[in-house]
Amino acid sequence: MSSAPQISQDAAWTQVAAVRLSTDGARWYAVRTRSRHEKLVAHQLQNQGVTTFLPLITQVHRWSDRKKMVQVPLFPGYAFVRVVASAEQYVRVLRVHGISSFVGIRGQASPIPEKQIVDIQLLLTSNAAYSICPFLKVGQKVRIRGGCLDGVEGLLIARNGDRHLLISVEPMQRSLAVDIEGYDVEPI
Repeated sequence: MSSAPQISQDAAWTQVAAVRLSTDGARWYAVRTRSRHEKLVAHQLQNQGVTTFLPLITQVHRWSDRKKMVQVPLFPGYAFVRVVASAEQYVRVLRVHGISSFVGIRGQASPIPEKQIVDIQLLLTSNAAYSICPFLKVGQKVRIRGGCLDGVEGLLIARNGDRHLLISVEPMQRSLAVDIEGYDVEPI
């Protein structure tokens, strides 16, 4: 069990130092790591001179006999690297113990906009409340969790910037759309 994530001030400044403006053509990429190897991967990459970013949050873990503050990755199984897009750099990163692959489409590493990395940094160093939620795309089949609509399933749609759940009765070819702002939604 863990409580709401919080970030320590020292960890926040360490993370802010990891983000630099791109002046050398390097771009940010996400890499998949083996389970619970995120910190080891980040340490090894830093030792090789590769700029890394591993967002960590502090959580309180409770056991039957004690509680302890533990720093855990914000995105378990992933770390970020900043490298120039070249076969040599990719191989250099992939040879690090604990890395399984770059994140991308059809075997190609997909760069992450620097603005997104900076935004994560700002969020973690601020006192703003946030929660980790599943990534949902418009057109995806989802289920509502909690509230009076608990268990209702349908298609996630967006109309005028608002999220709605589309419930369809296919044989009749009729649908209903319900506003789901404020509800917890999970992918099916």
